[in-house]
Amino acid sequence: MAVQSHSLSFPGAGGATLAARLDLPPAGPPIAYALFAHCFTCSKETKAATYVSAALAERGIAVLRFDFTGLGGSEGEFASTNFSSNVEDLVAAADYLRQNYSAPAVLVGHSLGGTAVLAAASRVPEAVAVASIGSPFDPAHVLHLIKNKALVERDGEAEVDIGGRPFRVRRQFLEDMSGSKLGDKLARMGKALLVMHSPRDSVVSIDNASQIFTTAKHPKSFVSLDPADHMLSRREDALFAGSILASWAMRYLGVAAAAAAAPEPGKVVVQETRDGKFSQRVVAGHHVIRADEPVSAGGMDSGLAPYDLLLAGLGACTSMTMRMYADLKGFPLERATVELKHDKIHATDCADCETRDGKVDRIERLIRLEGPLSEEQRAKLLEISNKCPVHRTLHSEISIPTVLVD
Repeated sequence: MAVQSHSLSFPGAGGATLAARLDLPPAGPPIAYALFAHCFTCSKETKAATYVSAALAERGIAVLRFDFTGLGGSEGEFASTNFSSNVEDLVAAADYLRQNYSAPAVLVGHSLGGTAVLAAASRVPEAVAVASIGSPFDPAHVLHLIKNKALVERDGEAEVDIGGRPFRVRRQFLEDMSGSKLGDKLARMGKALLVMHSPRDSVVSIDNASQIFTTAKHPKSFVSLDPADHMLSRREDALFAGSILASWAMRYLGVAAAAAAAPEPGKVVVQETRDGKFSQRVVAGHHVIRADEPVSAGGMDSGLAPYDLLLAGLGACTSMTMRMYADLKGFPLERATVELKHDKIHATDCADCETRDGKVDRIERLIRLEGPLSEEQRAKLLEISNKCPVHRTLHSEISIPTVLVD
């Protein structure tokens, strides 16, 4: 099953009904809930909102994303809103989750939505992790996007242009944006923080990320979204942000929660995401990754290709086997690196192959060993590398019984 998405609504802070979407895990109950706030004048249906929410849901974290008052499918007038009302809408959304499902443990916001999340975080005591994506440090930063501000200041209310779309804005909007400050709230937030920003962001400069990161207290992390733009308009950039966020959030939700979403030990489940032609969701225990094909092969390059996964398994097994042996024998192995390459060659070019017709698969494996090892120790580790279980599996007879299930 793919991520399940359901439409719903709830009352906003000002009484308007807010349109929302709840993204649920493909299988099993959620291990936690998250709340997502969209960018300035955007909606819950942006690529950032959609793909980040899907990445969290794939990891077992249900996500509520909603339209702020006066935007998207939500009721109310945009002219009556401001930064403070966005914060109140976020608190109302957290209340809705708390009363009907479970209080959000993760808060996520994109652009000004991220700034609002940071401002609202202290009012959601159950939240343990907060993430901002391309967010301004100062809410007043968005005022430069509003054309004809002078008309609003002169008349008290006017229709202005924001990002090429007409919006009716009142003087109180400008005053609230200018008067709202994030610094003290961020410094006292007391939650794990992830700051994600692209150095190529031409709408909100990366200096804002530096201010957010510097002001916040530990634990805090920063991830560069280069080469993404502000809106994460390329699908692969939005997917990358979502996957990183999901992995980071799991650290703060507890091992027990992660294990609750895991399938039985030793079982791997691969399922189409339907985001693209080849994109797959791979679940092994409480680990979730994506598999895909490169763009040149018709995929989105959102994950490892099938043969990349095969090589990764062999490489990891090789390195682990050498590490176990080196530690057992007391060899001074500091680090092992395994580089692999897969190709198909003509059977006649393979001196060690029994097959003589057609082509055979060839995996070239280069091993680098660091540390003051003797030549004898290096030779022994090379010998041991060929005894890793995955290597033996690839050389042995393999049975793969396959059946269709309902």
